[in-house]
Amino acid sequence: MTNLNSEPLVSVLMTAYNRELYIAEAILSILNQSYKNFELIIVDDASSDTTVEIAKSFGQSDFRISVYVNSNNLGDYPNRNRAFSYASGEYIVFCDSDDSLNEDALEYIAKAFQTNPTAQHSTIYYGYADSPFLMDSHDAVAKHFFKSNILSCGPGARVYRRQFYKLMNGYPEKYGPANDMYFNIKTTSNSPILFLPYSYLNYRRHDGQEINNTYSYIYNGYRYFDDVLCLPEIPLSNLEREFLIKKNKRRFVVKVWRYLIETHSISRTFKLFKLAHFKFKDFIIGIFHV
Repeated sequence: MTNLNSEPLVSVLMTAYNRELYIAEAILSILNQSYKNFELIIVDDASSDTTVEIAKSFGQSDFRISVYVNSNNLGDYPNRNRAFSYASGEYIVFCDSDDSLNEDALEYIAKAFQTNPTAQHSTIYYGYADSPFLMDSHDAVAKHFFKSNILSCGPGARVYRRQFYKLMNGYPEKYGPANDMYFNIKTTSNSPILFLPYSYLNYRRHDGQEINNTYSYIYNGYRYFDDVLCLPEIPLSNLEREFLIKKNKRRFVVKVWRYLIETHSISRTFKLFKLAHFKFKDFIIGIFHV
């Protein structure tokens, strides 16, 4: 068990919207942590069920829990940034209100960062490794784009030092469910990333999640990818950028074609091009890129 007076404060951010079926389990997983020096910040995004009542019932019995309720619905990532605005801990951990953490998660995270004091952010590593390890920006970004998607994870798998998250201006809010992917690549382009080979997050899949919004992923997936490759700090050569930009256009054309075949919706298919800001010249490049 950790000492409250000697361990850095961890801010656990829990955003919620109509999660009355799951939020109690999520909160209990934080309260049961072996690491005790944390604050749990719950920000409800104008739920219409009993989510707020459940959260407040826990807050009444534990001073480490703060519950905030938005007057109107902000949406997923704006609400994550709102939750961050209330945080005061050294480390920022996201635990969504339909997920949970293993009881040793915060202790493992804090120890990993203390052992790697230069690390500004981390992600769960789903490959094999004996212990946490740092990878520099160039190697991590290159491996992600050209070998395996090591940066493809949601906020629950990421941890940030609070000052670094602030420096990076928080999550973008214009790429829908793909905001996290843009931020994962942006942050890794700006600082070496700490890989944590321990899957401490219990990620729940259910029908009410944004990840199920396939239509949004098609055009937002194209937009974030196209924009992130334009970041001046991204550690790629001009040739690598050009290759990936063309590949992204090709991939978008293929996805749109598949969508048309599956849905037979011509109007919604053409709307995808408009939402992605995909021009005729982009279509030509996508068609002929190999």
